[in-house]
Amino acid sequence: MNPTNATGRLPQRPAREDLRTIAAQPRTATGSSSASSSRRSEAARLAVLNAADDLLVEHGFEGLTIEGIAAAAGVAKQTIYRWWKSKVDILFDNLVLDAETALAWPEAAADGPAGRSGPAQVRAYVHGFAVFLGEAPAGLVLQALLGHAQLDARTAELLHTGFLDGLRSRDVAQTRAALGCSEDEAAVLLDALLAPLYHRALVLRRPLDTAFVDALLDQHLPR
Repeated sequence: MNPTNATGRLPQRPAREDLRTIAAQPRTATGSSSASSSRRSEAARLAVLNAADDLLVEHGFEGLTIEGIAAAAGVAKQTIYRWWKSKVDILFDNLVLDAETALAWPEAAADGPAGRSGPAQVRAYVHGFAVFLGEAPAGLVLQALLGHAQLDARTAELLHTGFLDGLRSRDVAQTRAALGCSEDEAAVLLDALLAPLYHRALVLRRPLDTAFVDALLDQHLPR
């Protein structure tokens, strides 16, 4: 489902205007190189993903339609249905694509004992997660899918098995390695740090500002 390059890694997105220009190019005559066709196809896919991001921010989940995405991306609606079953699938691919970079763990400090660099790693990750969830377009995608998952079993299954479960396993392993604690201790700490972010963003609809995140972290980790 997720667009990948030849190495199997998710590609970095080109600029939106470049994608729409390439996607709108007419098909070349029979006998043209398959590489050119593949480039247009990939550009069209990424243009659809970017359009879905933009329209979700502008209109919300309920106002997001395949017709609107197609118009904004400069592709035919039938083209979208060749790759995705629904807007949920488009948003899910958006989430996976953007989270690979946005939710990457920071590197451990090159100097100093692990006990000092470990907490700093966890603090940096939680701050990055707060920015992702509260401000980034992909974070709004995650919020939208989490909300829809409460009403739709297929969305819940896709979100958990395709993204959240893997993210959780990775974060527990990274926290355990950073702090030298047990798996259970790492899991409990992550719940204590991330659950308030979800609650503040999804339930209270309040910003995840730096002061709030620092206060939360200070309750559980040294500076």
